Amino acid sequence: MLTDPAALLHWLPPHSLEWYKQIGNLEGNYRYTWSSSISEPNGESVFDAEVLKMVKDKKVLDIGCGDGEFTIQCAAVAKEIVGFDATETFTAAGNEKKRANVSFVTGNSKNGLPVELGPFDCAYIRKGTTSAYLFLRGVVIEGGTVLGLHPGDELGKELPILFPTFFEKKEDTPILDKIRKRLEAGSFSSAEIEHIEATEYLHQPVDVIKLRCFGQNPSVYNRMLEDNLAEITKIFEKNSTQAGLPVTYSRYIVRITI
Repeated sequence: MLTDPAALLHWLPPHSLEWYKQIGNLEGNYRYTWSSSISEPNGESVFDAEVLKMVKDKKVLDIGCGDGEFTIQCAAVAKEIVGFDATETFTAAGNEKKRANVSFVTGNSKNGLPVELGPFDCAYIRKGTTSAYLFLRGVVIEGGTVLGLHPGDELGKELPILFPTFFEKKEDTPILDKIRKRLEAGSFSSAEIEHIEATEYLHQPVDVIKLRCFGQNPSVYNRMLEDNLAEITKIFEKNSTQAGLPVTYSRYIVRITI
C-alpha cells in the first residue's frame, strides 16, 4: 500500500500562503519540478496567446505573478505592467530581472488589489487565487478585460485511481464552484468560463512523486521516494505509453469584461 504524503508532519496544504512562501524560500521561483509533455492546444497555451494579444500597448496588472517570468514576457508588448504577488521572495526575484516598464509589488489579493497603482486597462490571473475577482472593480477600468487561468477539477483525475492513497481523490467540482461564486459576487458586465482538456505525459516514475510533492519540504519528497518508488514504478510501467504516463490536463479559462 502506498504511503499518503499528506499524513507527514512537514506537509503543507498546496496553494496555502505557507506553501507559496516555502516554494519561494526553497526554489526562489515558481517552476514545476517534474518532467512532462502536454498535448496542444491546451488551456495554458490558449491562455498565454490570448493574454499577449490583450496586453498590447496597455497598462496591465499581473495578479499572482510569481517570480515574474511571464510578466517579463508580456512586458515586451505592454505599455506598462505591474506584477502583484503575496510571496516576497518571488517579487524580489522579479525586481532583479525587470524591464523599464515593469514593477513588482508584494501583497495578498485576499486583502485587495493595488488600487493606488491603477487604474489598469486590463489584468490577468495566470496562477493566482480566485479571491482577486472580488476586487477587480475600481482597479481595472470600466469596459476593461480580465483573463484568468485556473486548474480544472478534472486535472490528473486518473492519478488517485492508479495510485490510491498516494493521491487524494477529488469529489464534485469545488474549483469551478468557487470560481462561479467569485464571478457572481464581482457583478461584471460579462463573465464566461471555458473548460479545456488536454493530455499530460509524465516521463518517468519519479515524476509522479515530484508532482505530488511539489512545493513540499525536501524531507517529504525523500520519504516518498524511499517508501513508494518501487511500487509507483510498477504501476507506471504497466500503464504508460511510449510518450509517458497519460493523465488529464485540465484548465479553466475565465474571460471577464468589467
